[in-house]
Amino acid sequence: MIVAAAQFAPVPLDAAANAARMAGLITEAAERGAGLVVFAELALTGYELDGIAAAPERYAYAADGPVLAPVAAACRATGTAAVVNCPAPAANGGLALTSYVYGPDGALLTRYDKRHLHGPEKAVFTPGRTDGRCTLGGLRIALATCYDTAHPEVWERAAADGCGVLLASAFHDSAVRVEELYAAAAREHGLQVLLANCLGPGSPGTACGLSGAWSPTAGRLADAGTEAGLTLADLRERITLMSDPAVAAEPAAQAPGSSSGVG
Repeated sequence: MIVAAAQFAPVPLDAAANAARMAGLITEAAERGAGLVVFAELALTGYELDGIAAAPERYAYAADGPVLAPVAAACRATGTAAVVNCPAPAANGGLALTSYVYGPDGALLTRYDKRHLHGPEKAVFTPGRTDGRCTLGGLRIALATCYDTAHPEVWERAAADGCGVLLASAFHDSAVRVEELYAAAAREHGLQVLLANCLGPGSPGTACGLSGAWSPTAGRLADAGTEAGLTLADLRERITLMSDPAVAAEPAAQAPGSSSGVG
């Protein structure tokens, strides 16, 4: 499976503009042979915690709402799946920092609410309670968002659950951290890893880009550098493709009172 990490600088708090950009990148990725496109943390709004906190009801996006309709339509038109990270209504009220996974038919495949919130995120978002999992084209996938990846148990559970790939949406401002963390985790846990990192300024500073993919045996497979655009990685090293890929997912609803790991 060819997977694309989409890297761009979002327009701050302009979800409509960013959704249009995402739809264009999904179309471009499909034309280049990708079956799945992953976007950075809070790519729909930009990493703008103060603005989101000032009007949480305005920035709570439903997967089937009008703002994200262009993304779903692009998936449906191209037959390409996508992981889109944004503020979303939490199951028990408030906001979650959510990755929506759209299938190749444009329908919601699953959602993952970030479990390990970092610093000021805790004042804005409600942490998730379950790990992110879905199956696409016969491949079991783990989902993670930025600070999740700093917790070894996230990687350990992904490997123990039989996941072949971990997809990370992030806002990292340290190039050293990107290179050290993902290469080491891929190697230690035997996972293919794809990172979609942001570009440009946000609440914590300036994101460094460097989106790409890592193999547990070969290290870096693809590197987006510090420019906007797409970087593609062919993950067929460990994946047997199905001629007619079936799509399934874990239930989108969170189970209250699940295991530890909440930030």
